[in-house]
Amino acid sequence: MGFVVGLLLGVVVGVGLVMVFVRSENARSKSRGQLAASVVAFARMTIEDSQKLLPAEFYPSWVVFSQCQKLKWLNLELTKIWPYVNEAASELIRNSVEPILEQYKPAILASLKFSKLTLGTVAPQFTGVSIIEEDKSGITMELELQWDGNPSIILDIRTRLGVALPVQVKNIGFTGVFRLIFKPLVQEFPCFGAVSYSLREKKKLDFTLKVVGGDISSLPGISNALEGTIRDAIEDSITWPVRKIISILPGDYSDLELKPVGILEVKLVQASDLTNKDVIGKSDPFAVLYIRPLQDRMKTSKTINNDLNPIWNEHFEFIVEDATTQNLTVKIYDDEGLQPPEFIGCAQVKLKDLQPGKVKDVWLKLVKDLEVQRDKKDRGQVHLELLYCPYGMENEFTNPFASQNLSMTSLEKILKGSRNATDAASIDRTATKRKKEVIVRGVLSVTVISAEDLPVMDVMGKADPFVVIRMKKTDTRNKTRVVNGSLNPIWNQTFDLVVEDGLHDMLILEVWDHDTFGKDYMGRCIMTLTRVIMEGEVRDRFPLEGTTSATLQLYLKWAPQPIYRDC
Repeated sequence: MGFVVGLLLGVVVGVGLVMVFVRSENARSKSRGQLAASVVAFARMTIEDSQKLLPAEFYPSWVVFSQCQKLKWLNLELTKIWPYVNEAASELIRNSVEPILEQYKPAILASLKFSKLTLGTVAPQFTGVSIIEEDKSGITMELELQWDGNPSIILDIRTRLGVALPVQVKNIGFTGVFRLIFKPLVQEFPCFGAVSYSLREKKKLDFTLKVVGGDISSLPGISNALEGTIRDAIEDSITWPVRKIISILPGDYSDLELKPVGILEVKLVQASDLTNKDVIGKSDPFAVLYIRPLQDRMKTSKTINNDLNPIWNEHFEFIVEDATTQNLTVKIYDDEGLQPPEFIGCAQVKLKDLQPGKVKDVWLKLVKDLEVQRDKKDRGQVHLELLYCPYGMENEFTNPFASQNLSMTSLEKILKGSRNATDAASIDRTATKRKKEVIVRGVLSVTVISAEDLPVMDVMGKADPFVVIRMKKTDTRNKTRVVNGSLNPIWNQTFDLVVEDGLHDMLILEVWDHDTFGKDYMGRCIMTLTRVIMEGEVRDRFPLEGTTSATLQLYLKWAPQPIYRDC
């Protein structure tokens, strides 16, 4: 009997111990799970979340919430040594900028030089520093700075009539990013072979001009011309991708110098719904395009008179020197005849967003200012077609704009052998003169498949749409059948069009509503032939201008017959 009781007690105690152990393990497992969840939550916290947990006054002095480290210590040291920096920097600026001032001087001036140049007693203030670790062969440091200085800068200008004028540059305000590149990294102290420096970005550059002892506004045209010359000189002398190289250790550092890396082909196709700047009639728009805002690198389109929906269909070519940081800028103006043109709007495309060898068709919304996006006014859109062709990739795709007698390979070899950007630009101009005009002849097969979401055109909430297909240059016209009572018509009709100049012609498709007493316009689709010439065939949906969401589905096929003729 005692044995049985003992056995029962043993079983009960054993079961109890097992239950306690299981419960303990479950509690520990739950605790570990909660801890893991907490760790994950902390890992996902943003800077804003951290700032909500602890007010700023409780942070230690070394805690910062910025990718840029503060540089109070550097500003203190720079203030101490500024008199020496001022002397060295003034001489460096004079030697670097003065030749470029002379190069860009207005035609009305015979000479343009510095008669005095000192940076004053106020040192720039560095507001932050960041390290870029994308290139393992060097170290890139970017310093944010601002400067409201008291420099003494006097330009000695002489007009072609022999008049000498001392012009003072005053009230300079500057904010930007200064870039230092330590490259290449070596095993010999100080562990880098050269230092390259450049003005990575100009966020603000303000200054005023004043004739010493007079008023510059009394000389019509001089003030604007001088201001443009100064800005061009800064852009061309030190603004990225231009860089100055200082050798630290003996060696050949020509590979660090500025060199073209490719060509950007740009088709300025059209613009739509531009703001009207004229009281009587409509604006006369033209476009200015550039990658670097230098006089000899900016392209200007023709003026389209009295049209808020201009079609330019103009082709431009730009030298690219750094596809990772450079942008294409487009500015639209209204031509005012003898008076200065009136600004309509601008837009910008980042070259890093372009796939090399791939045509990109874009509509860009025009804005008042590329830096400050406060103006919500609708200024219209501009339509561009872009093709970036890096040197060295000529075997991977066909550039339809490149001539056959001067291949990209040959041009690349010439440009790689040049020592600076000026030589490269000069060679590029020579190469352009040697090019042949490319005439691409062929047959364009256009299949109008269908349309979707066409606008309502009659009281029954329907429409009777048909499409008119035409080439802009020859004005040859074809049209589809009428599809009655449909906002999503299907045609599946094919038209073969003979094209004499595919790179400079355009395909225009207009959708109309058939009516008993005529026809009503519904919208249009305008496109160049560059994409279909490069790819051979294209099947896609294209937005219909003049509508909110309607699209036109097309299948395009190109049968080429290239012919080249001398210019």
